[in-house]
Amino acid sequence: MKTIKRSKEDLIFDMINYSVLGFFLLIVLYPLYFVVIASISNPNDVVSGNVFVLPKGITLEGYERIFRDTRIWTGYGNTLLYTVAGTTLNVILTMMIAFPLSRKYFSGRKWIMIILMITMYFSGGLIPHYLLVKSLGLRDTAMAMIILGAVGVFNIIITRTFLESNISEELEQAAAIDGCSPFRFFITMVLPLSKAVMAVLALYYGVGHWNDYFKAMIFLNSSEKFPLQLILRSILIQSQNMSAMTEDITLVEETRIIAEQIKYGVIIVASVPMLLLYPFLQRYFIKGVMVGSIKG
Repeated sequence: MKTIKRSKEDLIFDMINYSVLGFFLLIVLYPLYFVVIASISNPNDVVSGNVFVLPKGITLEGYERIFRDTRIWTGYGNTLLYTVAGTTLNVILTMMIAFPLSRKYFSGRKWIMIILMITMYFSGGLIPHYLLVKSLGLRDTAMAMIILGAVGVFNIIITRTFLESNISEELEQAAAIDGCSPFRFFITMVLPLSKAVMAVLALYYGVGHWNDYFKAMIFLNSSEKFPLQLILRSILIQSQNMSAMTEDITLVEETRIIAEQIKYGVIIVASVPMLLLYPFLQRYFIKGVMVGSIKG
């Protein structure tokens, strides 16, 4: 195979291009790397600004203090339940709504899309939302974390575009000739051919459920139902408030340093599960985002 000889200008352009991209990559990655090394470094070195590239005085005391609190495991269990159940419901409902909207023969689909689009820009506000949840009997229940916000209009638009591009009406007509019902076509044909966009939806919805704490603050009263994010928030606030409740200067400084270390540990504990999940969805994620990038 004959190789194309590159000119000096091309090489210079590549060097500049890679240098600029590498610089921006460093800007993005270094804060994440710093959080990791700060969480296992001596808090005195972190507070004094001596930690830059490598951890100093490696210690796991921050993680020990975090995991020593039994509420962490309760929060992990609750968040896992809310994320798995909520994401499953989100993906199913989004696919069920987007598929008929992707069919040109579906009567009234333009009006339905207009109604859905209106909800993206206008809402009743927090107080009517709270009163509605209370009247439905969902306050202080796990269902409030799973059902509320079950469908995202933006995700419906992405999914509809994907289905329009990949599931042709000719395929549906051929299946109908063979006696395939619309429901069976959706289950046996549409879903298997939509793995890419379903992976995108699972990642979008999953990250949203995993990081969600606002709904729990508003609608949950029982601490045993709190998600991980809310429990980590309470641990961090508790550690910071300890320094304000004592007049001993030495104890105040020690408590402040411990709170600083717990802060970085909390970020890692909350982020690792989603970071571990992403590589498994990456190939579907890229394909699904690119196919659904043109919305119409």
